[in-house]
Parts: sequence; structure tokens; C-alpha cells
Amino acid sequence: MSLNWTIDTEARLIAAVADGDVTRCDIENLLDTMAASGAMTYRKLFDGSRGDTKMGPDDLLALGVRFRAYHALGRMGPLAVVVPEEKAELVARVLGMLAVADRPMRVFRTPEPALRWLKSLVK
Repeated sequence: MSLNWTIDTEARLIAAVADGDVTRCDIENLLDTMAASGAMTYRKLFDGSRGDTKMGPDDLLALGVRFRAYHALGRMGPLAVVVPEEKAELVARVLGMLAVADRPMRVFRTPEPALRWLKSLVK
């Protein structure tokens, strides 16, 4: 698996790190785990700086349908996405699907400022 994550219930933070080729199945497993653990409202850090994907339009569309279905269920937690400049176009398509949710969302080039931003959102 090219996507690893931790769910910190005390900090209410999910940290997912991509390393290599991330598949639709990898993302679906993460979504399933978040939903099953009741963590959709948690703050989320997705570090894609070392990841890549060969997902095509059909895969991205299917994930977009899932994202929107979750959004319709209620509030989503803030999302920080880390992505290098050369992958910004690919990520922009996915973020467009996520933008429909009523939540803070920002894109970063490195993980440290992303994590600082998420920590600043603790109430």
C-alpha cells in the first residue's frame, strides 16, 4: 500500500502520507476507515509530496461521488493538502470535488506549515 495513515482520536487529527503510486483502492480504504471510526469531522493532513497516481478520470469521478456523499452527511473537518508544484494540476481536480464541503481547506508545499495551520484550528 502506498498510502499510510494514523488517526489520533485524542488530537482529533488524521495524518495520511502517500509514498509511491496511490490507487483508488488506497483512497477508498482510507475513507472507509475514517467513516468507520467516526473521524470525518477530524482535522486532516494529506501529504502527497512523495506520492503519485495513475488513476484515470473514471477513478477520480468515482472518488468524487464518494466525497460528495460524505459531505451530504454533515460537517467535514479541515483539510490541509501537501503537494509539490509539479503535481498541482492533478490535485486541483480532486480538490475541486472536495471544495463543495463547508470546511477550511488549504494547499501547502511542505508538511510543516500544513500541520501548524491545522493545529491553529483547535478550539
